[in-house]
Amino acid sequence: MVSMAMAQIATPTVTSDASNVYYKIPYSGTPSFVRVFVDNDHTASTGYPTGGAGSGFLIENGNLYRYAGSNGSWAWTWVKKVPYTVSSGSATISVPRADLNPAATIDSVAQIASPTYSSAKVSTTLYVAGTTTTTTPTTTTTPTAPTTTTTAPTTTTTAPTTTTTAPTTTTTAPTTTTTAPVSTAATTNVSYSSTSATIANPERGFYNQVNCTDTVMSQSQLTNYRTSNNQSLVMCAFLMADSVNSPLTQSKLDLLQRQFDTARAAGVKMVLRFAYNYSDNATDAPLSMMMTHMDQLKPVLARNSDVLAVVQAGFIGSWGEWGNSRNYGTGTLTSQQLADRKTILTKLLDMVPANRFVQIRTPDFKYKLIGTSALTASEAFNGSAKARVGHHNDCFLASANDWGTYNNTSVDYPYLAAETTYLPMGGETCNYSPPRSDCPTATSEMSRFHWSYLNAGFNATVLNNWRSQGCYEQINQKMGYRFVLKNASFSNSAKPGGGFAVNLSLVNEGYAAVYNSRPVELVLRNNSSGTVHRVALNADPRKWLPGQAISINETVTLPSGMESGNYSVLLALPDASASIKSRPEYSIQLANSNTWEATTGFNKLNHTASIAP
Repeated sequence: MVSMAMAQIATPTVTSDASNVYYKIPYSGTPSFVRVFVDNDHTASTGYPTGGAGSGFLIENGNLYRYAGSNGSWAWTWVKKVPYTVSSGSATISVPRADLNPAATIDSVAQIASPTYSSAKVSTTLYVAGTTTTTTPTTTTTPTAPTTTTTAPTTTTTAPTTTTTAPTTTTTAPTTTTTAPVSTAATTNVSYSSTSATIANPERGFYNQVNCTDTVMSQSQLTNYRTSNNQSLVMCAFLMADSVNSPLTQSKLDLLQRQFDTARAAGVKMVLRFAYNYSDNATDAPLSMMMTHMDQLKPVLARNSDVLAVVQAGFIGSWGEWGNSRNYGTGTLTSQQLADRKTILTKLLDMVPANRFVQIRTPDFKYKLIGTSALTASEAFNGSAKARVGHHNDCFLASANDWGTYNNTSVDYPYLAAETTYLPMGGETCNYSPPRSDCPTATSEMSRFHWSYLNAGFNATVLNNWRSQGCYEQINQKMGYRFVLKNASFSNSAKPGGGFAVNLSLVNEGYAAVYNSRPVELVLRNNSSGTVHRVALNADPRKWLPGQAISINETVTLPSGMESGNYSVLLALPDASASIKSRPEYSIQLANSNTWEATTGFNKLNHTASIAP
């Protein structure tokens, strides 16, 4: 099992200049999150009460929030990201003074968890030209564990994944030396600007669930979801209530094929779940019949893996969520019920194409059926059951334990955070339970557990509160991956068959990495003839982790048959499936301004190279 190291905190150092307030927060251990409560008006009776301060602002792992509650309630509105780094047992934060609207003196209380420790309150007279900044602790500096009435709710746990600035860790393949002759031609450096636009990139983001059991999905509706709502996913819960005791009919299998055809035509992918009852009355198929159904479904999934994003385990229990099952138990399971579920999961992994993941409903099921150790980097993507079984949570933020999703958050949280680094995570909200359901916890846990997708239609109260609190668009943009190109350098000229230098620097500003494999290609397009040449780069987007720097440094070999001329240099991250590789809807768009070519699915790198013998 994974355990969390104990952490303690010392009194923070608070300084300022004319533009910013700076925090340095020393601590020991490995806390999951670092907070600073800022009493910007130096008045304990206003704002959120903690440690003798009345905080008008909260900085949480590099996210700045403004207090939105009353009478000491826990409610915050997200403002912006601020520079935040963690190194050598301390966190460093910089906050623009203009965002805090501070009085001449401010009070600050630092906090870490888990477990929760708070620092002494620090009073700081802010910098004024010609004066000296003073920082005064108002209580002893010995860290103490506060009660839950003076700190963040115990159900709020976060982990800094996407909030760091200028990270230096390289997470992609190392610099590659190829057999091509190294180009001796001069190189050009290019810089890029980011965009805040929401992007309909494949296999991520909000999804809509549509009826895919009784009628064929509407292609125009799915296309509209993608083009108008930036939604690249659709949820298909394929019900088989009419086949509990009999094989699936050919018409049923044909209907599923038509759903895949419709998704492909619309340029979206499916989150797929099979179930026998989509209500709280689970009549499952007996084990032998369920095995028959999986045998029937296997060739359909194999034919359509190109537009299959992920398969939720399904089949068992109410809504296919593995609970309240008449045949396979609920609550405490017998050894036979566990053995049957193991048989089902093993068969599922055989039914689903080997290049796609199966998601299971709770961490506890993976503990019991596969093992209790979290997936590691060395085990990821090796094709084992451990490496192919991801997670989904269909009661996200519903209660302290998400309505039974977690048995012990001190164990389940670090386990899930580690697992979802390399496995898909998604689901839906199902109940409004403030403050847990509100923006601070939602954004923190989506970051910590690497969420890639979420139901756009349920629970409406939760989603509407995210809109009113100001984090809905942040979540919409950051679910899954979000690759931002920072700068690059390229050869100015090269010979056909010769070496061409490519150096790219990116960052993943999303909550997660790519979970399904896809290539990365350098594209050179002749400016006169339009001829396109693709050169594979030695990079794996599944390893481009959130919040970390990404470097691609290669000298690639150009095709020997390239005609002389000037070539535009572009980057492509197409789908790995040949059937849709050329479809722009299935290619990844970088989150940069003026780089995307919607008609080709290429990202312009704003460089022209001369190719000649």
